[in-house]
Amino acid sequence: MAVVPALELKQRLAREQRLLGLDLGSKTIGLALSDVGRVIATPLLTIAHTKFTQDVKTLFQIIDREGVGGLVIGLPVSMDGTEGPRCQSVRQFAANLLALRDLPVAFWDERWSTAAVTRTLLEADTSRRRRAEVVDKMAAAYILQGALDAIGGSGL
Repeated sequence: MAVVPALELKQRLAREQRLLGLDLGSKTIGLALSDVGRVIATPLLTIAHTKFTQDVKTLFQIIDREGVGGLVIGLPVSMDGTEGPRCQSVRQFAANLLALRDLPVAFWDERWSTAAVTRTLLEADTSRRRRAEVVDKMAAAYILQGALDAIGGSGL
């Protein structure tokens, strides 16, 4: 498969396949998983970036274990809507991943994800250490939830 518009993801998935949300940072990858009805995104885990081959091996293990049929990857668009070097890096990661596994991949604007999650954690009086531990996977859930809301679940 290839990169598809988020609204086409629903058509590309089999019944009860989940979506995996990714927040690709420079040091970590936050992951979130949808339910089988593709209505709710739940933070899953954060993996430390190592080498691409190891990152993808870990992702493929999760994809296989959790019944994932597609990916929603946060695209770090600039505030003015332009795409800079970070977007190019994310797009290249997706292209390299697609060369190894046939999955539908959609990009989702992540401009406000980390800020929104950090604000929520601050309001909950979460310690700095705990925020650092959970912010990436929660940002992935924020990104994935935006896409799930847009595509409207599977109607199961």
